[in-house]
Amino acid sequence: MLQTMRATVSVLIIFALFVSAVPAQEPNPDQLLNSAIDAQQHGDYQTAIRDYRKLLELRPNTVEAKVNLGAALVHVGDFDGAIAMYKSALPSVSQKNAVLLNLALAYYKKGDFQNADEQFETLHKARPNDVRIAILLGDTDVRLGKPASAVTLLEPLESGNAQNLDLEYAYGSALIKAGKRRDGVARIEKVAKLGNSADAYLLAGSTLLDLNEFEAARRDLDTALRLDPKLPGVYTLAGTARDKTGDVKEAETAFREALKLKPDDFEANLYLGAILYKRRDLDEAKPYLDRALRLNPKSSMARYEAAMFESTSGQYEAAAQDLEKLVKDDPSWLEPHEELAALYYRLHRPADGTQERKIVEKLTAEQQAKGPEGR
Repeated sequence: MLQTMRATVSVLIIFALFVSAVPAQEPNPDQLLNSAIDAQQHGDYQTAIRDYRKLLELRPNTVEAKVNLGAALVHVGDFDGAIAMYKSALPSVSQKNAVLLNLALAYYKKGDFQNADEQFETLHKARPNDVRIAILLGDTDVRLGKPASAVTLLEPLESGNAQNLDLEYAYGSALIKAGKRRDGVARIEKVAKLGNSADAYLLAGSTLLDLNEFEAARRDLDTALRLDPKLPGVYTLAGTARDKTGDVKEAETAFREALKLKPDDFEANLYLGAILYKRRDLDEAKPYLDRALRLNPKSSMARYEAAMFESTSGQYEAAAQDLEKLVKDDPSWLEPHEELAALYYRLHRPADGTQERKIVEKLTAEQQAKGPEGR
């Protein structure tokens, strides 16, 4: 997510209780609470957790300790422990919204978006004008495959919060997922530029790739790579954009970097293998294409590239058989028909070649009639 969104979801409430120190040889409950709060405020979460737990052994119903312990547990990644603490504190809290928010955020950070969504929905009903809660609810809706709900929720908020980059990111993401990609990418690019956000540049670039706007996609993805080369998938997407804009050398570099980080990256293996076989580096290309096909044997592109490799290496019969399967699965895909026609002539099957040429001419005419939005 956007860096500012990360800040939004990481805010956790610490309940401070100020008491006068009471002299004693051993820490009493009030001293333990003060000590835990001080440690938590200074980032010493392990000490805070220890002291809150000692306090709760002495006073099991201390709400402040339960809520603060939950916050400390979130910081060390013990989300289940935090959730248990928040749930235990809720019955004793008169104003529940603050604890409900912490509970929702703990579910969110855990990746349990269904439960997070339920809590954010409850909070949104109680505080319908709270933009932050609406953003979090919209984001969880998108993650749960309900982008239309997120669009309905967030759209009315945009006019009064046009400079809220968290809102723009959540709304833009929802629009993209709901199929309104051009509207969505406009908002995500706004966030990318104003927030200098690698995450937003990555999302914008990947969406533009889907829209076949390759030059714009490359600009965004190269920027994302420069800002944060550790973003998952950024090298593969940047390589794809470079390949689509004809910069094969830079594309190859990006795919090789992607495979250093993730050797089983399907698309990086596929694209790098294709680049190498087109350069006739067949021995080096084969392992990448084989791995891509092994990773995703149902991929039409992996099957197509494997067939092209077979054709390039002189395995004409095998290539023709694989291309025949492809055109059977997808009769409107032009490129396999073109390759199959050429192979038939090489295999001395002129009647089949002529038939394929007729299909190629028909598909080409149909695509020309559709214009640039065609297949």
